[in-house]
Amino acid sequence: MTTFEARLAKLEALVERQASVIERQAAIIVEKDAQIARLTRRVEDLERRLGERDGGGEPPNSGKGKPREPSGRKPGAQPGHKGHQRKMVTPDKVTRTEECFPDACRGCGGALARSADASPVLHQVVEIPAFSPDVTEFRLHRVTCACGMTTCGALPAGTPRGMMGPRLVALVALLSANCHVSRRKVQQLLRDVLGVDIALGALSESEALATAAVEAPVREALQHALAAPVKHADGTTWYRHHAFRALWVLATKGVTVFTTFESGTKVALGRWLDNHGILVSDRGTQLGFWSMRRRQICWAHLLRKFAWYAAQDVEAANIGRALLTYARHVLHEWHRARDGHITRATAARNCAPARDTIELLLRSGRQVPSIAGSCSHILEHSDALWTFLARDGVEPTNNHAERELRSFVLWRKMTLGSHSARGDAFAVALKSIIQTCRKQGRHVWNYLSAAIQAHVAGRSAPRLVTLTP
Repeated sequence: MTTFEARLAKLEALVERQASVIERQAAIIVEKDAQIARLTRRVEDLERRLGERDGGGEPPNSGKGKPREPSGRKPGAQPGHKGHQRKMVTPDKVTRTEECFPDACRGCGGALARSADASPVLHQVVEIPAFSPDVTEFRLHRVTCACGMTTCGALPAGTPRGMMGPRLVALVALLSANCHVSRRKVQQLLRDVLGVDIALGALSESEALATAAVEAPVREALQHALAAPVKHADGTTWYRHHAFRALWVLATKGVTVFTTFESGTKVALGRWLDNHGILVSDRGTQLGFWSMRRRQICWAHLLRKFAWYAAQDVEAANIGRALLTYARHVLHEWHRARDGHITRATAARNCAPARDTIELLLRSGRQVPSIAGSCSHILEHSDALWTFLARDGVEPTNNHAERELRSFVLWRKMTLGSHSARGDAFAVALKSIIQTCRKQGRHVWNYLSAAIQAHVAGRSAPRLVTLTP
């Protein structure tokens, strides 16, 4: 058989396989259309009955319908609910113990000797001590020499130049960056709970100190992320004095690093990233500089896009529903491989027909005006759609980066961003430290306090990254 004949036979086999897939797909579409029609009739019937019950079709939460009938169940956990018991602290963390013995027998009332139980019932009460600020006053004496020159004593090495010690600075930083408490609320909390009265300006200066203290560790985390074989990136908006800026995150299993740009352009991101390893992201054009063969496009975004297709005109809807069916099959196979039920190679083989069909459907979608541009754009990323089936450690979605951004988005909504470049630097540095410490199982406040103490004393901060890339 010549090379041409072999290639022709291979193509004919592929066409037959695709025809079989299309036939199955058409059957699925017919079945789904019938199901949608049935559900549509049921929804219309339920809406009609709801309108009759509520008198004119008012929505159930409008306050004009009938109140909800009581279920008869008591508030709280229901029978059969698995409770979550409070964990006891370990013996090394118990401050003190008190031995409790019974005085008399609960049966006959006779006196009982104090006899230690090998397995006593434990009850722990956690309390915080009454706070009293630890204030150190340094008295710098001026001494005049016989020559007439007066010399003043110096502060001991490692003494902060401001009024706030490292642990207090770390607390203020975490209240702002982790708990999203405004400066005025921080000021009030320190006064009411700790008995410490600090001016708003001093709080701002403490944020600058915390930022400087973790500058090197954040840089270390960025280098670790850039060297990682797989990383996730995502972006959102940020505000500086009510002006739009771009906020981006780069996340791996071990570290998370944030940054802001005046605009999240391809040039700005290209300077921040180094195009090494596999990048999991959405289809944003800003990341177009990254090689498609070393990218993974987020399938969570694709599922939402396919669902949007399914809500368009009939032709687009048919393609959208078929894409959803095959995409869910692919993700199901990947989850089976991730959970150890099948190998990744088996998952890739199981997904091969669906993979061919998805790309065929996207090519068909380029002929449908309402979704043509979107389908074409997805096909431009075809080399980045299936990396997760071939490479270990690559996930099909960018949920990791989106989860890391979530707390930052909440902070932005509560505070409307920052008011200066110094505020931006504080936000991205502290969030990077907080998220990375959590990933590495480190105590955030202890690390931040140690880093600030080292900075004040002129030493290097403790290593932040303890994992290999």
